[in-house]
Amino acid sequence: MPYPVYAFTGFLESGKTKFIQETLCDPRFNAGERTLLLVCEEGEEEYDPQPYPHKDVFLEVIDQEQITTAELEALFRKHQAERVVVELNGMLQIGPFYQKMPESWQLAQEVMFADATTIMAYNANMRSLVVDKLTGCEMVVFNRMPVGADVMPFHKLARALNRRVGIMYEYADGKTQYDEIEDPLPFDLNAPIVEIGDDDYALWFRDMNEEPKKYHGKTVRFKAQVARLRKERDGFFAPGRFVMTCCVEDIQFMGLPCRYDRADELHARDWIMLTASIEYRFNALYRGKGPVLTAISVEPSEPAKNEVATF
Repeated sequence: MPYPVYAFTGFLESGKTKFIQETLCDPRFNAGERTLLLVCEEGEEEYDPQPYPHKDVFLEVIDQEQITTAELEALFRKHQAERVVVELNGMLQIGPFYQKMPESWQLAQEVMFADATTIMAYNANMRSLVVDKLTGCEMVVFNRMPVGADVMPFHKLARALNRRVGIMYEYADGKTQYDEIEDPLPFDLNAPIVEIGDDDYALWFRDMNEEPKKYHGKTVRFKAQVARLRKERDGFFAPGRFVMTCCVEDIQFMGLPCRYDRADELHARDWIMLTASIEYRFNALYRGKGPVLTAISVEPSEPAKNEVATF
């Protein structure tokens, strides 16, 4: 039986504790389920169980870096919990904690909180941590927003890293507003051939991997570098680009399997202009279904002006 995990991320004093406290006071969320509340950092706000409609909330302060899977399982059994609420440490990467979660724990929701008065400074000085929090969350709450402030910089920050994230602004006067700004893609999905500009590769790659079914049956044209696959993949190669998400250290090649009967004539790292059709189908590289290209034309090309693509 999977047990739901509700994860709350963000930097110190970003409003995580206040929101979790209010959530646990809400009878719609706290209807008597035995809840293991894991706190990985302690700020000025403290949890107060007195106003909870039900008292089966069990707080444990843990060391996010040192905690083990066995210790998490032991805490869960100790309190006979039915679900987990975890306030994560904003100065640590999220992934290692998720990897330590017991197999029976299943992430149900991840929400990020950001202080609007400090998040841009964090983004400038600790971008890798901001990227880590924004990339996987379902919702980001920008709180302490000055009344009348321009929300576009915050919108762009969130959507540049996560096109599907919900965005909410909480103003200093207590009012809240959901972000309803539309972000049209910078290419025409209804064109006979979808032209992907050099500056749009990273965005297109992410969008296609988030919603691969909407690209099924489309024909695309884009500039890429050649990556060769193992010999047992004869008839295929992997066109793609090196992409930087937040900093030089995280640059990685992002490519796609492409069927091409002359793949063995291509040379790794060569630049090409590729026109290809897309199918959403099984491929061993995905160990399941994913976008698979079939080359229509492969032409030599000059390198992109910016050889490393960015979001």
